[in-house]
Amino acid sequence: MSSSYLPATTESVALALEAKDPSEGISILYRVLEDPSSSPEALRMKEQAITNLTDLLRQENRGEDLRSLLTQLRPFFSLIPKAKTAKIVRGIIDSVAKIPGSSDLQIALCKEMVQWTRAEKRTFLRQRVEARLAALLMETKEYSEALTLLSGLVKEVRRLDDKLLLVDIDLLESKLHFSLRNLLKAKAALTAARTAANAIYVPPAQQGAIDLQSGILHAEEKDYKTAYSYFFEAFESFNALEDPKAVFSLKYMLLCKIMVNQADDVGGIISSKAGLQYVGPDLDAMKAVADAHPKRSLKLFETALRDYKAQLEEDPIVHRHLQSLYGTLMEQNLCRLIEPFSRVEIAHIAELIELPIDHVERKLSQMILDKKFAGTLDQGAGCLIIFDDPKTDAICPATLETISNIGKVVDSLYVRSAKIMA
Repeated sequence: MSSSYLPATTESVALALEAKDPSEGISILYRVLEDPSSSPEALRMKEQAITNLTDLLRQENRGEDLRSLLTQLRPFFSLIPKAKTAKIVRGIIDSVAKIPGSSDLQIALCKEMVQWTRAEKRTFLRQRVEARLAALLMETKEYSEALTLLSGLVKEVRRLDDKLLLVDIDLLESKLHFSLRNLLKAKAALTAARTAANAIYVPPAQQGAIDLQSGILHAEEKDYKTAYSYFFEAFESFNALEDPKAVFSLKYMLLCKIMVNQADDVGGIISSKAGLQYVGPDLDAMKAVADAHPKRSLKLFETALRDYKAQLEEDPIVHRHLQSLYGTLMEQNLCRLIEPFSRVEIAHIAELIELPIDHVERKLSQMILDKKFAGTLDQGAGCLIIFDDPKTDAICPATLETISNIGKVVDSLYVRSAKIMA
């Protein structure tokens, strides 16, 4: 950065854009910002210079420089309206977010800005930076800190009745409670977000996020048909905006089809006009699962999980539902295989089902404990012994019912005798 400043004019900003080397353009823009002039035209050109400088630093992945730029601009913020300050601050934070692996830097930057906004009494900006900080903390799995921050923020925003920010915070709170597996509070927060959203105009991206979260919560309750309709609404919103989240909505739509035994529809959705835009590893992963499901093939299922680990196992929502589906498929296959036997070697079952012995043994013991069938494992001999279904004796329940009725009669007679004696 040069010590001599350049005048904040259109020519100076254009000079930076014409620079062949990004470093040279960055240096020119820094010099423009050093211009001491505070005339309306100079301030306007400085705002343009900040926008251009932010873009160049982001392209060069210079996150620390963006962080120091925010600190350097604090005297400038006292010369411009608060709304423009908020726009610049949020723009720089958004630019840092686009730099790969910058989560820790974003958190540190947000914490610094929260302290500065408190000192400067810029409530509007502070609330938005705190909401961004809570979202970052949730992404890094700092759930307790994020929840503490949100609980104070939501009370403050409700008091000010800022509906648009309230929608964001309630939606974030719903995601946070869902991550903590507290479904009741997740649903309550989502309902609050919908109520606030109904009172105002909500941007399509935000409406898509609400629909996506609604679909996730309905899928968690095994209501896959309703979840599908919400995922479809979210997909349409994100697809119109060309938002990368559209592929996740489409992926969850396909998951719902598989979970309701309509895996045949998956190919049609992928080959549709909208689906073809998003063909890639995510959709290929769901296609592989859809192919394995009708065949009831655990081997194909495991192959899909292994080949598309990043898309299936590392996505917590898909992984949770596929685990449930895999468990159901395995139980059905095991019940079908052991049905002809009264005593069978576990190694033989593992060979028939084409899975490791320890895996099969663990699942069989779980099924016995869950009373899916009557039997026991003879681990010494490595065998499964299957018992005949125990026939319930009709006399026992009838006897218990008779004794219970006699007890009620005796109690009634005791109450009457007590009244007569009194």
